[in-house]
Amino acid sequence: MNGGRRRKLHLSKIYSFRCGRKGSLQDDYSNIGGPGFSRLVFCNDPDSYEASVRNYGGNYVSTTKYTLASFLPKSLFEQFRRVANFYFLVTGILSFTSLAPYSAVSAVVPLIIVIGATMGKEAVEDWRRKKQDIEVNNRKVKVRDRTGVFKDTEWRHLRVGDIVKVEKDEFFPADLLLLSSSYEDGICYVETMNLDGETNLKLKQAPEVTSFLNEESTFQNFKCIVKCEDPNANLYTFVGSIEFEDQQYPLSPQQLLLRDSKLRNTDYIYGAVIFTGHDTKVMQNSTDPPSKRSKIEKKMDRIIYFLFFVLFVMAFVGSIFFGIWTREDLQNGKMKRWYLRPDDSTIYFDPKRAPVAAVLHFLTALMLFSYFIPISLYVSIEIVKVLQSIFINQDIHMYYEETDKPANARTSNLNEELGQVNTILSDKTGTLTCNSMEFIKCSIAGTAYGRGVTEVERAMARRKGSPLIHQNINAVNNNDDVGEFRSKTKGFNFNDERITSGKWVNEPNADIIQKFLRLLAICHTAIPEVDENTGEVSYEAESPDEAAFVIAARELGFEFYKRTQTSVSLHELDPVSGEKVERLYKLLDVLEFNSSRKRMSVIVRDEEGKLLLLCKGADSVMFERLSKDNKEFEEETRNHVNEYADAGLRTLILAYRELNEEEYIEFNKKFDEAKNSVSADRENIIDEVAEKIERNLTLLGATAVEDKLQIGVPECIDKLAQAGIKIWVLTGDKMETAINIGFACSLLRQGMKQIVINLESQDIKALEKMGDKAAISKASKQSVLRQITEGKAQIASSRRSSNASALIIDGKSLEYALEDDLKNMFLQLAIGCASVICCRSSPKQKALVTKLVKTGTGKVTLAIGDGANDVGMLQEADIGVGISGVEGMQAVMSSDVAIAQFQYLERLLLVHGHWCYRRISSMICYFFYKNIAFGFTLFLYEAYASFSGQPAYNDWYMSLYNVFFTSLPAIAMGVFDQDVSARFCLKFPLLYQEGIQNVLFSWLRILGWMLNGILSAIIIFFFSIKSVEHQAFNSDGKTVGLDILGAMMYTCVVWVVNCQMALSISYFTLIQHIFIWGGVALWYLFLLAYGSLSTSISTTAYKIFVEALAPAPSFWVVTLLVVIASLIPYFSYNAIQMRFFPMYHGMIQWIRHEGWAEDPEYCNMVRQRSIRPTTVGFTARVAARGIRNKDRGNNHA
Repeated sequence: MNGGRRRKLHLSKIYSFRCGRKGSLQDDYSNIGGPGFSRLVFCNDPDSYEASVRNYGGNYVSTTKYTLASFLPKSLFEQFRRVANFYFLVTGILSFTSLAPYSAVSAVVPLIIVIGATMGKEAVEDWRRKKQDIEVNNRKVKVRDRTGVFKDTEWRHLRVGDIVKVEKDEFFPADLLLLSSSYEDGICYVETMNLDGETNLKLKQAPEVTSFLNEESTFQNFKCIVKCEDPNANLYTFVGSIEFEDQQYPLSPQQLLLRDSKLRNTDYIYGAVIFTGHDTKVMQNSTDPPSKRSKIEKKMDRIIYFLFFVLFVMAFVGSIFFGIWTREDLQNGKMKRWYLRPDDSTIYFDPKRAPVAAVLHFLTALMLFSYFIPISLYVSIEIVKVLQSIFINQDIHMYYEETDKPANARTSNLNEELGQVNTILSDKTGTLTCNSMEFIKCSIAGTAYGRGVTEVERAMARRKGSPLIHQNINAVNNNDDVGEFRSKTKGFNFNDERITSGKWVNEPNADIIQKFLRLLAICHTAIPEVDENTGEVSYEAESPDEAAFVIAARELGFEFYKRTQTSVSLHELDPVSGEKVERLYKLLDVLEFNSSRKRMSVIVRDEEGKLLLLCKGADSVMFERLSKDNKEFEEETRNHVNEYADAGLRTLILAYRELNEEEYIEFNKKFDEAKNSVSADRENIIDEVAEKIERNLTLLGATAVEDKLQIGVPECIDKLAQAGIKIWVLTGDKMETAINIGFACSLLRQGMKQIVINLESQDIKALEKMGDKAAISKASKQSVLRQITEGKAQIASSRRSSNASALIIDGKSLEYALEDDLKNMFLQLAIGCASVICCRSSPKQKALVTKLVKTGTGKVTLAIGDGANDVGMLQEADIGVGISGVEGMQAVMSSDVAIAQFQYLERLLLVHGHWCYRRISSMICYFFYKNIAFGFTLFLYEAYASFSGQPAYNDWYMSLYNVFFTSLPAIAMGVFDQDVSARFCLKFPLLYQEGIQNVLFSWLRILGWMLNGILSAIIIFFFSIKSVEHQAFNSDGKTVGLDILGAMMYTCVVWVVNCQMALSISYFTLIQHIFIWGGVALWYLFLLAYGSLSTSISTTAYKIFVEALAPAPSFWVVTLLVVIASLIPYFSYNAIQMRFFPMYHGMIQWIRHEGWAEDPEYCNMVRQRSIRPTTVGFTARVAARGIRNKDRGNNHA
């Protein structure tokens, strides 16, 4: 568009202040040039001496963990930080000394394989990041060069001060100061999805003084200096000034275009580079998320430390015995162990230096017993977790077709934690509900309009047994043509013949209804888009609520269809003529909504010249701003708002005020000064000015929009409750709304004792009127303490009567309850309740509550949310689950697992969580079992050989045990095993309690597997020794030597541990059969191949299988008997447990085997084995109703 006509404005979004006007800066320039505000940018002059001496960084960006030079040292350091790997490194180094009981190569090769595999994985992941960096750094953008020509230049060559031209749908290459755009007023639209996940477009506007730079030629003589804040991570602030033609103008975030955001709906922009490379705000924010490790992984580390302790004890004990026996080897010229030649030995067996020999033996034993530690455990677990994550991602039952979003396990570190969740902390809006708002009711001039029935009202009808609502519900449910009752317009589900179709003009308060609908059509920040073919108007709004209001105004006769920088245009229904007329309202100021103000206002001038302030906001801040002379229907409106909240609706109060010219001029002067201030607390100054004019308002009415429950939420909550999981709801909604949503999704029920903690007492309200903050704080804290104490007493009494309790607390009370001296009492109260609802919670409070539950209970917590306000609690919880809903992707980007709907949490936890927990637990226990079974045979043989340090096996037998012959079956178990099917996991949620109680990875179970390994080792060793001792091994009459004994014992070990795996598996697949029996077959093939090599390589294994083992029948018989004998202890224990003391999965397996899955009596008997009674969910509601009916029947009897 260079040199062409500039694009006309037709999609402008409203701004909160005029950008780039010359303002009063003297009072606020103290920050510029000081600490934190020292950056100086010479725009369009990056080659100047002043710019070069500042030595700002380039625009090259690297997100890799390693460089080519640092990969080897840093990666090796990462690997050897693990104590097990460091131990194997030390033993590998010692293997090059004469102390080693095996060859150095056989010790080092397995370590190289394991470390190499992990480093290879790191290298592949880092190379992917490197390729992304190369692609990003080599993107091109038009940059003005010294000759004045805009040339395509790679991003990495950009410098601070360069002038760039970015065209439509291109990404911004650095943080830019917007100078001008293809629009006349210098605005542009930006998509920030890559920064904050939000999909709605943001509007930016160039400073007025630079908006004339609309063509490339206009930059010929352009020079300016930007003074601004230093690089920082705050995406939403920017403080600075631009000096142009000896005048200074303030800059704000409105003029800053952030790297990695995209230009949309704008043909081009010109910008000056302010921050480059790692100084840009997006890179300043690119810190790694908090590192999370599962509790099982932490416990596994403790087990390895325990094994190290056992290993050291064994080596120490062995060395003591070795020292004693060595000292006694040569007495009076007689040699006890003559074969060691103590009369002519080296230091290792010299009786005269027995203490030194014992110390050296200790080092030898540390190397020999290293096989107690599973060298391949860590890498095997990493492989298993990655494959488990793939199965989670590929689960078709967690795929949401409407948005084309499958589940996404963003990290594989926490798979098994999904099977151990004790408490779920959930957001409400967009998580339990759809965050798809529908305008359903309103109150205007004290009259309630809207005949719709909400889902919460239906739940209330079921709870209270209201016949009127039941009739209404039945009428709706039995209506085949639901479309007659329900509007087809998205966001509008309003049904009231009194004001639809223009009939509102006949209402007694038609003038107030007109003002009400006009306010809905004007007071917002939505962008209208008119379809050129159909003429239909659609809206892009910053929130679903705002879109619902604008749509409601359109459907009721006030269509917002056009916006410019300074005006809003409507098609209004004229009550006199009954025709649509065009009305234009001059837009003067916007007082934006934020979480502290809880309201939004616009100041407009209508066609008659009247100045109007239109305001909408939360009832908690609006009623106190009403004029004392205009409270005509305040009481009726309050009642309606409470009724709407009871029905689970989100409410806003609408009010207006007519301003006089003098008042507005005074306000506008102060407002301009506040907006043009260049200080860190500018927002607070603006809020203070706005506060003064948003007073003495005239009430119009209230709106009520419904945020429906997501499909399957009550059913999902019921299943999770049956699984023994506690569910907390943390929401910013009013207490009444949250309570009724709780009833709708069965977190609350009739008959449940509600412990409500709030600060609504008359004493505190009286103190608030007096304004004594210290007194208010002290009284509030004492009130919260008293209510918590009373609540604990209620729980103690309810336990005796078996009644469940629910805790409901508001945000003000929560602030005091989370203080250090009260938080433990609050937690004890909350733990004693069946469900907890925290209302009016801020994002910080959500994170603090999550941290309190996590640290206070020591149990696994899961936080689930969909918005940016949920990020804190997602990162604080053990597991963060993000809902990929309509509030952008920021929660998803901060989560560990992403799902599209709350209902998928049921399958994620009860199926995949249980499977992953069981698989990982069983896999780790098996790893320790097989290593102890193998390592303890080495210890027994060494004891048998008088602790001489002689290993029982060939070097390569020992080296390849963990790597080839036994690891693959364990990996297959970790990926494929299922104790019960997905259908039974969902049918019997109590199965999940195995994970909550951690019964599958308790110390008792771990030590049981270790004991099983010791028993297997004892049986293998003594059966093998005794079967070949004092007798011929084959027909030639040859006896057994160490080579034959070692190969025979090793064969038994391989068979036993693989058959043990076969017994442990509940669900066989072809892959598991291949890995288990293939591992055994691989041992025999290895023995053949290795034994065929020369004796210098194969040493004691030379043709051992072909010439010695295979021809001897006793070898095969001993192997068979040893395998059977070794498996008898486990088989017997398992059979006794299944028959007399079955675990949950054992009972369900028995049900499946006997065909009792559909027998309600037996299934109910199994469910009653739950250690946690189900206290929430509709199952608990039905059970409670049954108990009440039974008690009522007993009373009548």
